[in-house]
Amino acid sequence: MYARIAERSRIAPGAPVAAAVAALFVDENAGDTAGVAIPRPEVHLVARFGPSARGGLDVHAMGVRERVHRKRLRGGQWSVTARLRLGAAEAVLGARAAAIAGRVVPLDDLWGELATRRLVNRMGEARTAVDAAAILERAIGERLTAADRGPAPVILEAARRLTTASVEAVAAELRVSERHLRRLFHDTVGVSPKTFARLARFRRALRAARRSDRASWASIATQVGYYDQAHLITDFRRIAGATPPELLDELASALAVGC
Repeated sequence: MYARIAERSRIAPGAPVAAAVAALFVDENAGDTAGVAIPRPEVHLVARFGPSARGGLDVHAMGVRERVHRKRLRGGQWSVTARLRLGAAEAVLGARAAAIAGRVVPLDDLWGELATRRLVNRMGEARTAVDAAAILERAIGERLTAADRGPAPVILEAARRLTTASVEAVAAELRVSERHLRRLFHDTVGVSPKTFARLARFRRALRAARRSDRASWASIATQVGYYDQAHLITDFRRIAGATPPELLDELASALAVGC
């Protein structure tokens, strides 16, 4: 097990990109550490600096994942990540979320070689991680137009309601067919509405458990919308490949991303 010697900082995006970018993150590793990525439904744009990056600096898009991903983070490596808002992948990357779901795609496959090289050259001159984050943010802003700065309102509203209601109920409330909602969600978010709700529930349970060491898993299950504790455990095994206590123990000495 690697010592926890990595830090993550969050930066609020500026107004020009705030409708398309939910947050910017800077991760810096002083030494080798274990990293645990908690699955989220958003697409991420990541610039890596250091020994693990191709040529010392590379940029790629990460599509939505449905399961916990574990990796070794090398000492001396740092990265800048832009978490895109739901439905904003096409405006920023030129590709629908469904096209890159479950994949890591080099940015030059999406933006083209010239635009990617220009970004890499700019970021290579950054003196600090915060400077690099600002450069990435500006590059994203340059690709947005007034017409595509934010996702479709129906996606955001459906996502909000799916945390507490079924796909059938949300479709009825929004006056669309279940088939249309599923197709729209898959294309623009990258997962089905049901999978989106499952991932959201899993993260809520994990956050609740990490906030308090006294809450029982049965009470957490009821609090976040599981049928019962057995349902919660089944979801943790499916998504994390571990029981809830095992995952908490793992996160105690790892850099958790996406919680």
